Amino acid sequence: MQDLLAKLGQILGPAGIVTGTAVAERTSTYWNRKPMQARAILRPATVEQVRACLQLCQAAGQAVIPLGGNTGLAEATASSADDLMLSLERMQAIEEIDEVGRHVTVQAGVILQQLQQRVGDHGLLLPVDLGARGSCTIGGMLATNAGGFEVLCHGMMRDQVLGLEVVLADGTLISSLNRYQKNNTGYDLKQLFIGSEGTLGVITRAVLRLKPQPSARTTALLATNSFTQVVALLQHLDRQGLGALSAFEVMWQGFWEMNTGEYADLKSPFTQPHLFHILVEFQGQDAAQLGNIFEAALEHAYENELLTDALVAQSESERQAFWAIREAYEAEERYFDRTQGFDVSLPIRDMDRFVTTLSARLQALDAGAGLLVFGHLADGNLHLTAGFHQPLPDPHAVEQLVYTTLVDFHGAVSAEHGIGLEKKPYLAYSRHADEIALMRRFKQVLDPRGILNPGKIFDLDPASPAAAGE
Repeated sequence: MQDLLAKLGQILGPAGIVTGTAVAERTSTYWNRKPMQARAILRPATVEQVRACLQLCQAAGQAVIPLGGNTGLAEATASSADDLMLSLERMQAIEEIDEVGRHVTVQAGVILQQLQQRVGDHGLLLPVDLGARGSCTIGGMLATNAGGFEVLCHGMMRDQVLGLEVVLADGTLISSLNRYQKNNTGYDLKQLFIGSEGTLGVITRAVLRLKPQPSARTTALLATNSFTQVVALLQHLDRQGLGALSAFEVMWQGFWEMNTGEYADLKSPFTQPHLFHILVEFQGQDAAQLGNIFEAALEHAYENELLTDALVAQSESERQAFWAIREAYEAEERYFDRTQGFDVSLPIRDMDRFVTTLSARLQALDAGAGLLVFGHLADGNLHLTAGFHQPLPDPHAVEQLVYTTLVDFHGAVSAEHGIGLEKKPYLAYSRHADEIALMRRFKQVLDPRGILNPGKIFDLDPASPAAAGE
C-alpha cells in the first residue's frame, strides 16, 4: 500500500492526497457522524489525474470509493480503513453556460447551490433542487439520480443530462459530452452511469439542460380531511394550473403535529386541526397571470369541496415559513429515542392504505412506535420516519417490516436516495432476479476486478451470503 500511495502522491502532488488524522477529521457519512475511515483521500484536479489514479488502483486491485458531497442517505460512500476515497472537490469549474442552447458544462465537483446561482445570473434554472444544495455535488447527484422538490414538473437528475464524461475502472475515458437533445446514434451510454452510485465509473464532467428562470411564484398551504380529497386536489390543480404546478408536498397529520407541536420550534398557521396539509407551488413568468390562474384554481377547489382551508403566502418570508415546516426534523429527534428514515415509491392511489397498514404493523411490533409521513406524492414518492422509545426494537426488524409491507403494495424500496449498503439486502424486493443478474454483468464488464465502490447495491458474486435478497 505504501508503494501505491507514493505513486499516487507523485501524480497528485501534496495538495492532492489526504492521509492520517486529516482523513478522520471528516465524517463517515451523512447519518454516521463517526470519523471517516480510509487509507487516504485522493483529490485529483484534472481528468488526466483521475485516469492515472484509477489505472494504478486497477493494477493493484485497490478498492476506490467515489465521494461527492457525502450527503447521501443510503450508505453509498461507506468505507473501511483499507479503502481509498476519490473526491472531485478540486474539480469545480463551471466551464460553459450556453444561453442560446440552454445548457451548461460543468466538472463533477461543482456544488449545486453555486451552479444554481451562476446560471441564475443568466436568467436560467437548473431544474433540480435539494435540501442539501449547499453541499451536494453535481457528480454525486448524477451518481444517485437525485430527485428533490420539483420532479413533478422537471423530472429527476437523469432528465437534465445531455452528455457525460466518465472514467472507467481501468482509466479508460468515455467522453460523450453531447450538447443537444436529439442524438439517436446507438446506445445511450450515459444512462448506464446515472444512478449507478459510483460502481461502474467515475463521472468527471456533465452537460446539463437548463430552463428559463421563473420570475413569478405562488405558494400556499392547503388543508383537507381525507386522502380522496388529496388525490382529487392534485388532479384538479395539475389540470387547472396549465403546466404551472411545480410542487405538491403532502404532510400527514402526525408529521404536521410533530413539526408544529410542543417539541417543535415552529407553530401551525392554521387555527383548526386537519388530517392532511399540502404545500403547493405554481411557477411562471407573468405574476398577474399566475395569480389569476392560482386564485381560480383554489376557488374551484372550494366549490367542489376539495379543500377545508387554505393560506396563500403573501411574502417570501411567509413562503419560507411554510417550507420550514415541511423540511423540519428537529422535533422528532427530541421526542423519540431513535428514528429510522425510509424513502419509498408506490402508486398514489395506494398511499394512504399503505400508511395505515404500516402504522398498525409498527404498533404491533412496538406499542410505542410512531410513524411520520410526508412526501412529494405527485411523483409517487413518500418519506417515512419510524420513531421509537426505549426499549428499542431491532432496526433490521423494522426495515424488514417496512419493506415487506411495501411489497404488498408493489412499491420500490428507494425512490430517490439509491441503494448503497443500507438497502442492498432489499434490492430483490423491487427488482427481478434477471434484472439483478444483468446489473452484475454490466459491473463485471466495466469493472472486472470490482474496485469501484465494491459491495454497494449488490455483491458481484451472487453466491455470496450478503447478495441482494438473501
